[in-house]
Amino acid sequence: MSANSFGTTDDKSRQTAGAAPKAAGGEALRPHAEDSFAGELRALAAADDRPRPERWRLSPWAVATYLLGGALPDGTVITPKYVGPRRIVEVAVTTLATDRALLLLGVPGTAKTWVSEHLAAAVSGDSTLLVQGTAGTPEEAIRYGWNYAQLLAQGPSREALVPSPVMRAMAQGMTARVEELTRIPADVQDTLITVLSEKTLPIPELGQEVQAVRGFNLIATANDRDRGVNELSSALRRRFNTVVLPLPATPDEEVDIVSRRVEQLGRSLDLPAGPEGLDEIRRVVTVFRELRSGLTTDGRTKLKSPSGTLSTAEAISVVTNGLALATHFGDGVLRSGDVAAGILGAVVRDPAADRVVWQEYLETVVRERDGWKDFYRACREVSA
Repeated sequence: MSANSFGTTDDKSRQTAGAAPKAAGGEALRPHAEDSFAGELRALAAADDRPRPERWRLSPWAVATYLLGGALPDGTVITPKYVGPRRIVEVAVTTLATDRALLLLGVPGTAKTWVSEHLAAAVSGDSTLLVQGTAGTPEEAIRYGWNYAQLLAQGPSREALVPSPVMRAMAQGMTARVEELTRIPADVQDTLITVLSEKTLPIPELGQEVQAVRGFNLIATANDRDRGVNELSSALRRRFNTVVLPLPATPDEEVDIVSRRVEQLGRSLDLPAGPEGLDEIRRVVTVFRELRSGLTTDGRTKLKSPSGTLSTAEAISVVTNGLALATHFGDGVLRSGDVAAGILGAVVRDPAADRVVWQEYLETVVRERDGWKDFYRACREVSA
């Protein structure tokens, strides 16, 4: 694999690897990580002189640098994709360099999917070998299916077999991803046991098997806060090295995360982003953190917490929606009125219990806080 192989695969080879074809007639609304950050990946590959595991596009050091950000000797700036403890990223990357699969665990909104995608993009150059876990995910999504027209016409054969993303990753020595593993039914989850322990996927209909080649590994994400969770069996859990992604440790860290993602999303949606909106971002983050923790920032007032998670991802959504309101129905400057409705929707999930929590927070905290009068009036207006 050449050092400059990022961003050079054509559409045909990407489709063979399981990627969706590029959007026709214009740019994709949400490009894959390996496309969005192709320039950074190429620069890292060119500057990377450290040992690389078999079939990895970058060394573990370069993968961690891609996730955490940094500056290369030629002056290229690598933007942070994840803001958090460096050791967490190093453990995750190191796990993928071994024969153990990686399980990213955390409450909703802790960037599990985001980290999973960028890890796969940096390691394999392709983040699209993906199984999306739901209550209806069948066994075929993890193992393989059949082209029934060919199956009926010719009988069982390799030509009639439709490989899953996991099977393709095994055959090509790439990184597969399974999102929301605990949403998948337990008997389907356990399909992974043989794959992860024996590195083999049997095909009993053909009397054959697919053996994983070096470079194959799997990243799964899961959380235990949502409804519909299926606990992992002890046998399957042992096949994973679990890395817990925490909520942002400080308000400044969370503000930084929200600001970066809103700027990225704003560019893709042609929304202007300026420094004027930073105060509102900080205000949204403060509200979310206080209600999430059940305590005001100064530690003086205990609060009731609503039923929702009020995650960083939801804060990003609230601010992005507010920015769209400011752009299309205002003067382009993010203000309290633009984010108030979004905050109300994020906090009040249970119309009865959560509304009481929100009204109490408004009257006891927001109303009395210096410099928050405009925010208080906007929230009262949308809450009426």
